[in-house]
Amino acid sequence: MAKVAIVGASGYTGAELLRLLAGHPELEVVVATGDSQAGQPIAGLYPSLVGVYGDRVFDTWSADAVDGVDLAFCGLPHGASQAVVPELRGRVGHVVDLAADFRLADAALYPEWYGEEHTVPELLAEAVYGLPELFRADLHGAALVAGPGCYPTAAALALAPLLRAGLVEPTGIVVDAVSGVSGAGRAPKPTTTFCTADGDVTAYGLLRHRHTPEIEQTLTRVGGAPAQVVFTPHLVPMSRGMLATCYSRPVAGTTAADVEAAFADAYRAERFVSVVPGSPSTKATQGSNAAHVAAVLDERTGWVLSFCALDNLGKGASGAAVQCANLALGLPEELGLSAIGVYP
Repeated sequence: MAKVAIVGASGYTGAELLRLLAGHPELEVVVATGDSQAGQPIAGLYPSLVGVYGDRVFDTWSADAVDGVDLAFCGLPHGASQAVVPELRGRVGHVVDLAADFRLADAALYPEWYGEEHTVPELLAEAVYGLPELFRADLHGAALVAGPGCYPTAAALALAPLLRAGLVEPTGIVVDAVSGVSGAGRAPKPTTTFCTADGDVTAYGLLRHRHTPEIEQTLTRVGGAPAQVVFTPHLVPMSRGMLATCYSRPVAGTTAADVEAAFADAYRAERFVSVVPGSPSTKATQGSNAAHVAAVLDERTGWVLSFCALDNLGKGASGAAVQCANLALGLPEELGLSAIGVYP
């Protein structure tokens, strides 16, 4: 049984990690920090966890507390991991970071898109991007894993088969995506209160959303040519779930059969990605590590439409983090995870 720490367990991704790891046969949570909630019962904040964690309380963060731990998950706000991860390295065998702090290979992108210089740019080259369906070989035994963002995961799974097969142009891609409110985190914000979000749909981060360079970096890597994306996210009034609708221009000669074959070939052997007929449904993936994808060629308008639905806290965050942890530790990739959504 491998010992695991969750640094930042009181947020939504931390709570999802606690839930998933409670059923993991090979991972045991020995440290669960939550500085804003330190000393408070885990089940007091998340009553759904009482059956496993009982009266256990959130721990106070201390680097000494994780000495000898096999793997640490970081569920901290963006920017905070840059201070914590260097302290973890050398104390724990593997680190899986769920924030954006180590996702971008180019340190110069951080001040441009995140408003601050990266404090440990030397670690960016060591971080492995944690999207197994695209970069699985890199994850075996990885010491530092950068978990992808939920939007970039959905966009990449919807577009990668097309770009890898050379069926669409790498520029002029449009990614139009919607997410549940939990994607904004547990901390209250004016845009995520019930009165604001209920019954409303809002586009945000117009033209400058932070996930844009991550999406472009991933698509450039899988397609082998510089990718350019217009990315527009939307907040919709549901707790969890994400749907990305992507538009790309086919290269000359691309057929509907080519598009269908590219998706079948890309995901035939994947445990957590299913190619579905019609449009994927967010609820069909709820509570799981599943991603449902589909693609069609519209010959009338000359666009390829591709889709991905997933749970933003599951395959979009904590589920994918557990999947990466399994690979880093040499465990079967699917341990502790389900591809079956909770429906209705």
